[in-house]
Amino acid sequence: MDKKTELQKVSEETMRFIRGKYIADEIGDGKDELKFRRSGKTILTIYIRDDRFDFLVIFGKAEREKFENRRSEFPHQIQEIYDNSKTYHDGKWMMIPVANVDTLEAVKQMILIKKKPNRKSFPQEQAIYADCGHRCDLCVHYNGGTIKDELREEIKKRLIHVYAGGEGDGGYWGDDMEFCDGCSKGGLDKDFDCHQRKCAAKQGVDKCTNCNLYPCDNSYAGYRPEIHTKTIYAEDVTWAILPYVPEQYGN
Repeated sequence: MDKKTELQKVSEETMRFIRGKYIADEIGDGKDELKFRRSGKTILTIYIRDDRFDFLVIFGKAEREKFENRRSEFPHQIQEIYDNSKTYHDGKWMMIPVANVDTLEAVKQMILIKKKPNRKSFPQEQAIYADCGHRCDLCVHYNGGTIKDELREEIKKRLIHVYAGGEGDGGYWGDDMEFCDGCSKGGLDKDFDCHQRKCAAKQGVDKCTNCNLYPCDNSYAGYRPEIHTKTIYAEDVTWAILPYVPEQYGN
């Protein structure tokens, strides 16, 4: 795997992990920094570099005790960074360079020490899946009666925040928004064929979820999991991103 591909994989896996485990605001500076915050506390800060990502993890006293009890589980590189990092009044500041998925797996465990996961899975009782794996029953376009009008209007706002850039830009989700009956009933209309279904046909299967490459980059119907520098609030992630990705990031 070349360097660029490895970094892309780190980027995607990081966002799948964080969004799948934590309800958190994603606060970007528009340049090279992304913070994951909840209730005024930062879970993780990521700095985007040309050849790596720098993950800043801060351990308070309780987290340091947990790490010390488990330190033998971590690679030597992580133990060395831990030992050489300075401890300030608010904790031990560890800057960890991440350029491959092996290092990322170790950092994931450190994040889990930092904060327990707080995201619950979407309810499964009325789950309806599109051919690409996203949740039709949670989709703003779905016409199957699973979303009440009040929630649909709320989801529209969330989608505009993420995809259109602001409250005043209704765009795709305005009064003339199209509705969909779901893939099994023809989608948006009888002539509609999304890029996911076209890709599935090229692979010789009837839908993404029956492909041996699933989930892949082509199966995403919404915002791709990628380390970014824009600000996306926690509720926007829940309603404008998670329903539109394969397997809901593990939920």
